[in-house]
Amino acid sequence: MREAFAHEAVLAMAADGDTGAPGAAITVELCGHWDHEPPCPLAPHHTGARRVGEDLHLTILFVAAPDQEGEVRRRIDRALAAGRLRGPDGVTTRWQLLTSRRVVVPDDQRRLAQRLLGG
Repeated sequence: MREAFAHEAVLAMAADGDTGAPGAAITVELCGHWDHEPPCPLAPHHTGARRVGEDLHLTILFVAAPDQEGEVRRRIDRALAAGRLRGPDGVTTRWQLLTSRRVVVPDDQRRLAQRLLGG
């Protein structure tokens, strides 16, 4: 049975960087491409991004079987550690991964987690 999990990361990114690029990079790593038919093959997920000063804070929600949690987190970290994504417009967005960690699903994200679970 799948469960909801959360992961947070902080990136350094230029002010004019595409804040959606890191989430797209995660989707590429988890699903093969950012533009794919649902459902996500490994782990349905959602990446929220918000600027805090010069940093970009990400909250990644995903659902997976407990025995796949570690693999999903490794793929998230690999996507973010790559530090770049070339978008459909040909522009490459770059960032630097500062921190990455597992967290409890935030209270304000529980409804979204339920939707990802299909409930």
